Amino acid sequence: MITTIGFDADDTLWQNEAFFRLSQERFVTLLADYADPDHLMERLTEAEMRNLGHYGFGIKGFVLSMIETALDVTENRVAGSVVRELIDAGQDMLQHPIHLLEGAADAVKALAATHTLILITKGDLLDQERKLAQSGLGEYFDGVDIVSDKTPQTYQNAFSRPGMTPSQSVMVGNSLRSDILPALKAGAHAVHVPHDLTWSYERADTPGNSERFHQITSLADLPELIATL
Repeated sequence: MITTIGFDADDTLWQNEAFFRLSQERFVTLLADYADPDHLMERLTEAEMRNLGHYGFGIKGFVLSMIETALDVTENRVAGSVVRELIDAGQDMLQHPIHLLEGAADAVKALAATHTLILITKGDLLDQERKLAQSGLGEYFDGVDIVSDKTPQTYQNAFSRPGMTPSQSVMVGNSLRSDILPALKAGAHAVHVPHDLTWSYERADTPGNSERFHQITSLADLPELIATL
């Protein structure tokens, strides 16, 4: 019997990747005189991957990676006005209103009445706290874990609070790499809710032959699924 449900935040409860894509389009337009869009995106992705160990996940690291890439592709000749626009793009992202995904609010409210809910998310601390506060869902969570990365140990710790065990817990999220595979390795159930826009870093192969892996198309279907576990 499932007693605890962990929820991912970005692109599970609310939109996130869409705003990164808009900023990437802005980045490509600003640097169009120096390289073609595909090359710029390749260089930006390389910078993001290289910088994860320095800046972690989130908007601030993304903005620094855009500035670094702009300097690299222009051989340090990028105009200050372009750097300013990249900073402005990041600040716009940090102030963007929250857009809850379909079924998110109803699922969280319904399950909070019967289960212990934990929000398990990675990213910038202040930004994630802002989004949770603006979402109106904060009161339904019994715990909030904002982590630097998601590993099996992350879920082992999250689902081993007093009165909890991983085997009676389920993680819900859109990322196979961060939400599903490490949760399964920790001994928990995992529910994949695919999102149309998924960062390449978060993609992975679907786990095969696991009775603890489940997939739904919308959070609206989650309460019914949880009732069967």
